[in-house]
Amino acid sequence: MKHILKCRNCGNYTMKETCSCGSDAVKAGPAKYSPQDAYAKYRRAAKAEGLKKAGLL
Repeated sequence: MKHILKCRNCGNYTMKETCSCGSDAVKAGPAKYSPQDAYAKYRRAAKAEGLKKAGLL
């Protein structure tokens, strides 16, 4: 099954593993949700800290 990939360097979308600019391409979509996510608490804390530093929370 083919996936749409996004270039790390230039941001273009491609179906190939490497972009025309020569950089690697990674999956464009978010990771699948898992109720057993062991690190969700830490991700939420890091996001809240970043929002506090920006003065948005």
